[in-house]
Amino acid sequence: MRTADIIRKTNETDIELKLDIDGKGQSNINSGCGFLDHMLTLLSRHARFDLELKCIGDTNVDYHHTVEDIGIALGDGLRACLGDNMGINRYGSFILPMDESLVLTAVDISGRSHLEYDLSIPAFKVGDFDTELTQEFFEAFVRKADITLHIKKLNGTNSHHIIEAAFKSVARSLKQAVAIDKDYKNEIPSTKGVL
Repeated sequence: MRTADIIRKTNETDIELKLDIDGKGQSNINSGCGFLDHMLTLLSRHARFDLELKCIGDTNVDYHHTVEDIGIALGDGLRACLGDNMGINRYGSFILPMDESLVLTAVDISGRSHLEYDLSIPAFKVGDFDTELTQEFFEAFVRKADITLHIKKLNGTNSHHIIEAAFKSVARSLKQAVAIDKDYKNEIPSTKGVL
């Protein structure tokens, strides 16, 4: 089973995370930030990852440490679930419309952490969530998951829609990339023989 239990405790956050990448998209999320809960619920649902998350963070300061550390924990979880990457598709991409917004994402489970982030968001805040933290989340996630991720806004004016389209599109790309290809289930998807 491709599952992981991650515990991350720092002076700024206390996180417990359970991830099953062969799940049904069920989630139970309490990050302390309502907007982030919404985005992670969408990610879980559209990737078909079962995700349980509880975070106690220093939200009296702001959401920065909470968002970044959850990205770290989720990246650690994905990396642990994938193990040696045997049989995975490796690549996934998706273009997702959300009303006026359109976001393209592509992922390579490459063993090389790299984020290309081209997601201009007009508003500084959605609710009490600083929109610049969207990039912080994905940078932390990519760094710990050892994946390459491209996120590009093709269209959009509503900040909530843009961020939501990004999370859903990333989820759909991840769903493709982590899926087992039955024709190659006993192979590493690389000419190097390792990822």
